[in-house]
Amino acid sequence: MRVFITGVRGQLGRALEATLTEHQVGGGDLPECDVVERSCIHAAISEAAPDVVIHCAAMTDVDGCARDPQAAYRANGLGTQNVALACQDCGAALLYVSSNEVFDGAGERSYFEFDTPNPINPYGCSKLAGEWYTRHLLNRFYIVRTAWLYAPGGHNFPHRIVQLADEHGKLKVVTDEVSSPTFVMDLAQAIGQLIASEQYGIYHLVNAGVCSRFDLAREILRLTGRASVPLGPSTLSAFQRDSTPPPYAPLVNVNGAAIGIQLRPWQEALTEFVRLAEL
Repeated sequence: MRVFITGVRGQLGRALEATLTEHQVGGGDLPECDVVERSCIHAAISEAAPDVVIHCAAMTDVDGCARDPQAAYRANGLGTQNVALACQDCGAALLYVSSNEVFDGAGERSYFEFDTPNPINPYGCSKLAGEWYTRHLLNRFYIVRTAWLYAPGGHNFPHRIVQLADEHGKLKVVTDEVSSPTFVMDLAQAIGQLIASEQYGIYHLVNAGVCSRFDLAREILRLTGRASVPLGPSTLSAFQRDSTPPPYAPLVNVNGAAIGIQLRPWQEALTEFVRLAEL
């Protein structure tokens, strides 16, 4: 299978490139391949003639999206439209990587694939726009929602927790932001299974289980030998941010599990990540 990955140099793109070794994999990324530039991304995808495009490229700085919603919509909405139109022209299927932030997080249960999105911040709105273009422009598509991604060498929550613990010797982390932390290598493997299945639709691919940012930070400190670092609870209201994250937005993997795609518990995945990242 010929696979084209947008955002191939990002943390998920690199994981996919390392995982999909049985396929013919290519891709593009900034600055030479910008999904916002329709002619640019169209030419890159047309030249590759892929069977499936995995669309990872996105504006993922949620606070940056809140400061500039138009830029978020251009990248995540119109950028996805451009990718979908290129897939339409060359007959490729599209796998669009979306987010748990398409939900408002106002309830007290995890979200299923069939729940109605209701984003509360510009990042979530822009990712939902990408879902809309995917669903309305193509017949063969996968929408994969995931959450709280982390990878070795990335700019992500585990690395930040370790950095702050070492710099300040103590931490305060919110207890009222809850979701499903996901190791990119596990997500990449699940995506590989999904594209091989050709079972199109909407999927929630996250490591199993639910935790708060506080719970996640505590486990990171324990696994990295920093359990003695004082860790205090805080709340979202105590931190001033440009974006408003959904407070309770874990995802449940129903559709993937139905076809045999299941990700291990987040605690097991985090343990392997810490070993690989040598934090």
